[in-house]
Amino acid sequence: MKTHYLKIAPIFYRDVVSGKKKFEIRVNDRNFLEGDHLILHEYENGEYTGNEVEVLVTYIPDFPLPDDYVVMGIELYKEESQ
Repeated sequence: MKTHYLKIAPIFYRDVVSGKKKFEIRVNDRNFLEGDHLILHEYENGEYTGNEVEVLVTYIPDFPLPDDYVVMGIELYKEESQ
């Protein structure tokens, strides 16, 4: 499991936080795997807004996409209570 830090546009950030957006499409330049965590940092007008959300990669379909892109199923990450 790895943690990846990525920029995300405000419109997509809001949809991830609300639970509406359950996937990410990215260039697979980081060898994303199921079980990885993505820290999505809201990024607007060339600056970070300070908002971030952590998601878990739950599914990566096994089919080729052009230009090394990857589709990742995601869900909001919630730590389990101890």
